[in-house]
Amino acid sequence: MTSGLWELVLQGVWVTIQLLFFSSLLATAVSFVVGIARTHRLWIVRFLAGFYTEVFRGTSALVMIFWVFFVLPPAFGWQLVPMWAGTLALGLTYGAYGSEIVRGALGAVDPAQKEGGIALSFTPWQRMKLILLPQAVPEMIPPFSNLLIELLKGTSLVSIMGMGDLAFSANLVRLALQESAEIYTYVLLIYFVIAFLLTRVMRGLEKKLKAGVGKAPQKKTAAVPVPEGSGVS
Repeated sequence: MTSGLWELVLQGVWVTIQLLFFSSLLATAVSFVVGIARTHRLWIVRFLAGFYTEVFRGTSALVMIFWVFFVLPPAFGWQLVPMWAGTLALGLTYGAYGSEIVRGALGAVDPAQKEGGIALSFTPWQRMKLILLPQAVPEMIPPFSNLLIELLKGTSLVSIMGMGDLAFSANLVRLALQESAEIYTYVLLIYFVIAFLLTRVMRGLEKKLKAGVGKAPQKKTAAVPVPEGSGVS
């Protein structure tokens, strides 16, 4: 490929990384807000959070992008730029999956820990902040890592809006070269490299978070030598 075509591909990589960053921030916020709401003591809060989760898990991310970019603007009289439309659609969709990760991790915390917080007269927010989340968050990292990789691959859906992400740029290069194998092989490798780097970062984060959770290692005491003939066996 020529330098101009490589520049087009690199611009697509940058757009994909930006979209991944913004949509993952939104998805993370949605995951924790909705996931914690799924454990709320009020049934109406649990119902609304569950309704949101079922709606966005049960609909296609591609169709959601269509709705945000093509359907909603005429209805409300405004138009989102492709970057923010993609961020909103992907963040809300993948946030619904993330909320189940948060809910499951919170539910897996030992009930005795919750009861201990109640015995100490902690408020629900104090129990969540000081007891539940510190133990649950490290357990969320592996499934969140998988979800982040899925979100990376889902960013290619925004090419239907004409947004110049990696998939859209690769299609332009394919049309220019009239060659599919070369460009799409490069694209596969680029997605793999980004996914691999994300996986390594998430594993490092998991180790760091788990290092501060659990029992402190017991100190080994040196054996005291016993004099011979002392009668101690």
